[in-house]
Amino acid sequence: MGFTEKELQCSDCGASFTFTAEEQEFYAGRGYTNEPKRCPACREAKRARYDGGGGYRANRQMHAAVCAGCGKDCEVPFEPREGRPVYCSDCYNKSKPGGR
Repeated sequence: MGFTEKELQCSDCGASFTFTAEEQEFYAGRGYTNEPKRCPACREAKRARYDGGGGYRANRQMHAAVCAGCGKDCEVPFEPREGRPVYCSDCYNKSKPGGR
């Protein structure tokens, strides 16, 4: 299947960008059926804001805490409450079923 370059418009910034034949081949090889909506710069900016856990880093406030498992100082993305244990990421991952 031969791919040809396409000019697309970014849904975020409105700039036009080239969807190269190589990129189209890559997308097809991965089974992607949609063309990219964002230019490479906006895709990278979005990736930088995303934390991989279903949320965005942009306005996330971190709170200081002490891990109930190992006693280390740590930061968590929620406000710790009195009487509720808080775990650092290592101890939290160990306590999850199946562990990581």
